[in-house]
Amino acid sequence: MTNVINTGFNSIEFPKPNLISVNGIVLEVFEAGKQNSEKPIVLCHGFPELAFSWRYQIPALVAAGYHVIVPNQRGYGNSSRPTEVTDYDIEHLTGDLIALLDHFGYKDATFVGHDWGSNVVWSLALLHPDRVSKVINLALPYQDRGEKPWIELMEAFFGADFYFVHFNRQAGVADAIMNENTAQFLRNIFRKNTAPTPPEPGMLMINLARAEKPLGEPLMNDSELAVFVSAFESSGFTGGINWYRNLDRNWHLMADIKPIIYQTTLMIYGGQDTIPKSENLKNIVPNLDVVCLDCGHWIQQEKPEETTQSILKWLEQQNA
Repeated sequence: MTNVINTGFNSIEFPKPNLISVNGIVLEVFEAGKQNSEKPIVLCHGFPELAFSWRYQIPALVAAGYHVIVPNQRGYGNSSRPTEVTDYDIEHLTGDLIALLDHFGYKDATFVGHDWGSNVVWSLALLHPDRVSKVINLALPYQDRGEKPWIELMEAFFGADFYFVHFNRQAGVADAIMNENTAQFLRNIFRKNTAPTPPEPGMLMINLARAEKPLGEPLMNDSELAVFVSAFESSGFTGGINWYRNLDRNWHLMADIKPIIYQTTLMIYGGQDTIPKSENLKNIVPNLDVVCLDCGHWIQQEKPEETTQSILKWLEQQNA
């Protein structure tokens, strides 16, 4: 069953969700191409996004013979939103994806991530390498662990107002402001060709929630934006922010994991994204191909056709 969505380019069919019990929680999962059981592919969204962020890629992947599985990950949409912050650490997030594979009866799958979803996919490939056949990540390259925990390092480098640090040191403050200004925040953050950085980058998310004049061209039309607004007005932002609140915990959890990803990997950058390209990604991911598209941070939504074709072309080459 599908919903028909007006994307501004054309109308596309978006799957209706199922609620699936996995890993002690419930995930809202959008699924298409179940008949293509030999080629599962799991698409993992970032912050503040949803499974809906992959709306352009789903039909093309199904047409190419893939069973497409797209969860609203824990904390998002109608998926479970545990109250304990530690329930959003990297072991839980990757564990959800492994349990999802088990639910569908798959030994492994291709995993695709964007933004925070990329971070989860990188970690999944390290923690459960036998369950990941291929990796495709957008926007966020693998982040070197470093000698200090993430928030401690960012606070020393960027200051206490940097939004990663603020999320951790000022519990609940950003959540409340973003919840009070949901529509404005999402309208402001989802812009084309501009990285998500307001005039005062330290208080990024709060500034975006309060800004009355957003920068750049809108990323999506009103009907598409309404999907995000409705979802976050219901769920709030705390679940997603709790992923950030586990960065130092994740730093400790990954301490004994050798940072080498052996799966064949495609990294897709946005050329105008402020997230820098990795200079040493090849050292960590030896079987790496790289594509750079002329866009900002929201790659698969800003350049949907180019993103989809890059993914399909690369997958075809790997399967040849």
